Amino acid sequence: MYAVVDLQTTGTKTSWHDRIVEIAIVRLDESGRVLDEWCTLVNPDRDLGPQELHGITGAEARRAPVFAELAGQVAERLSGHLLVAHNLLFDAGFLTAEFGKVGVSVPVDDDLGLCTMRLAGHFLPTASRSLKACRSAAGLGPHREYSALHGARAAAELLAYYLERAGDPPPWAALLDEAQHAKWPALPVTAVAPVPRRRPEEREPHFLTRLVDRLPRQLNPKADAYLALLDGVMLDRHISASEADQLVTIAGKLGLSRADAELLHHRYLSGLAAVALADQILTPAERLDLDGVAELLGLTSADVDRALAGPSAQPAQWQLTPGDQIVFTGPLNPPREHLEVDALTHGLRTARKVTKQTRLLVAADPDSLSGVAKLARQYGIPIVTTTAYKTMLEALLAGPR
Repeated sequence: MYAVVDLQTTGTKTSWHDRIVEIAIVRLDESGRVLDEWCTLVNPDRDLGPQELHGITGAEARRAPVFAELAGQVAERLSGHLLVAHNLLFDAGFLTAEFGKVGVSVPVDDDLGLCTMRLAGHFLPTASRSLKACRSAAGLGPHREYSALHGARAAAELLAYYLERAGDPPPWAALLDEAQHAKWPALPVTAVAPVPRRRPEEREPHFLTRLVDRLPRQLNPKADAYLALLDGVMLDRHISASEADQLVTIAGKLGLSRADAELLHHRYLSGLAAVALADQILTPAERLDLDGVAELLGLTSADVDRALAGPSAQPAQWQLTPGDQIVFTGPLNPPREHLEVDALTHGLRTARKVTKQTRLLVAADPDSLSGVAKLARQYGIPIVTTTAYKTMLEALLAGPR
């Protein structure tokens, strides 16, 4: 009967190539009772826009299906139902644009559905436009904002409130009849599973679990390629989801087993321990850093103790040098312009586009789906946060130990 929709997007304008990053559909019967719910993240194949608002990370979005893979499922859930949204003009515009990118036209329009924001003018004349304000005026509790599922649920509850007061048949009975007979394009309904947001307490499984478990073998010289990648990955003391994928991919190409990778991780940790002990003093900060690296690599504090006790040659460390080209991308803090000026004062070069000459990409989200980040991964250029970049600048100023 009713399909209540809420979206999270990369921005506010489809004309600026903004895309959907999360979609939720809550279907109701004629009395406003919930029949089912469906929600998934959507890979927008571009940067995620205001992540500080919607809270969706690149690590989550990059593993979600693109809209083209979901179009059939979305159409199936909307077909025969009256589309409802709070600010329908916005949601209808994005749905029309996304289906248009798939090459089909759909019966979705601001005039073909119900807008709970506009209906508030009749049922809640004292309320302002926001969903929060409308719900408050209706005596409904607060809801979690910037979440498609919670937004759709909240709008569905508001619609149920309107239905109780609308009478039978409701004033929009003609729209209901039109929606039930509207022709939707025949799109293949894929078996792609929806990808929900990860709960804050959920952690990504360690990438080592994705490597094949087999008996250790003698490592070949090509294993240095894995260590070289690991060196770049660990620059910001964080392994992003995309970096974990890179490590798993190169391990597979080199034929490395899980045991091989663990041996290389021990070797890498030993190298860092040797650097920390180069001045014969292990500071609390250095020990904390080694423990943090060990955890990221699937090792323990006891492994750090062994690395510090055993002899090891100092490896060559990745570091910035004067003249290196840096690219900044995403909603950075401080702003990109400030970071660029600071980089120039430190003898570095800056650019707005990634090329093979770029040494480092500084991003708000290391798992960014932007074209700049994709090109950096293709060229094997490290991607770090502003925090890690500032540490590198300090090392550049300090020079060799």
